[in-house]
Amino acid sequence: MGIIDERKAIIQPIRKAWYQGKVASIDMLRLDLLHPVISGNKWYKLRLNLAYATDHGFKTIVTFGGAFSNHLVATACAAKQFGLASVGIVRGQQDSLTPTLQQCREYGMELLFVTREDYRNRHQPQWAENLAAHFDEILIIPEGGANERGRKGAELISRFIDDDYTHIATAVGTGTTLAGLRQKLPAHQHMLGFVPMKDTTEQQHYIIEHISEDKRDSFTLIPDTHFGGFGKWNDTLISFMNDFYRDTTIPLDVVYTSKMMYNLRELLDQNYFSAHERILCIHSGGLQGNVSVEEKLRW
Repeated sequence: MGIIDERKAIIQPIRKAWYQGKVASIDMLRLDLLHPVISGNKWYKLRLNLAYATDHGFKTIVTFGGAFSNHLVATACAAKQFGLASVGIVRGQQDSLTPTLQQCREYGMELLFVTREDYRNRHQPQWAENLAAHFDEILIIPEGGANERGRKGAELISRFIDDDYTHIATAVGTGTTLAGLRQKLPAHQHMLGFVPMKDTTEQQHYIIEHISEDKRDSFTLIPDTHFGGFGKWNDTLISFMNDFYRDTTIPLDVVYTSKMMYNLRELLDQNYFSAHERILCIHSGGLQGNVSVEEKLRW
């Protein structure tokens, strides 16, 4: 799969016709171009964790995710490149492997399936003790890279962001990327977090817990109210993805960035922004997740 090349990240302007003069400009930071699998924010949340593992003699990375988790497959691929074994604790029993989990296996990740009830216990110390008894010298990385090293890694994305942007838009899963960037960026740059689910309570608490008090009024979470829940989609979203690619040549993923841009467009139509404002959208990668809808995509 090749190495991760951060020089491939570019700022791509969105054509003015897309936002119809509602704001001064919209650009997209193409972190999806870093690598086919370890792309976008996944790399930044993993890189300091992987460096820590190799520097401290760990041999196995253990992490968590669902059957379609971009984080799981990115971790499996990255661990292989770093010469580490990997174990994925997968939420829910599976009758057959999803394409994502099959790819994890191809990168050498051992998959352990647990019930959703057991999965909820993953943050308890006893979990780590039980895992340590079965695997060799493990480093546990939380789901979505949601630890201090993950947040510090996400802060590194700020190197691509000019001070002139008034708003920074990113999709939100655990909240790790937004927390890292919110802590690093100046408070005058308001962050918009687009959460591809109906409830943002968990992410709100996580972000507030991990940023300084002076930054806590400088972000807004936008829930998704159109597509029925996390990982769900309909023909309207697929049509939007195809139209967006036709207009911009930028592929979006069906879980995160498509819903971010769909809801951003809705905010534009509602005149949420002032005409002078400049928005930077962060493409968080995860395009491998489109395998479930690839027959409907026109690119």
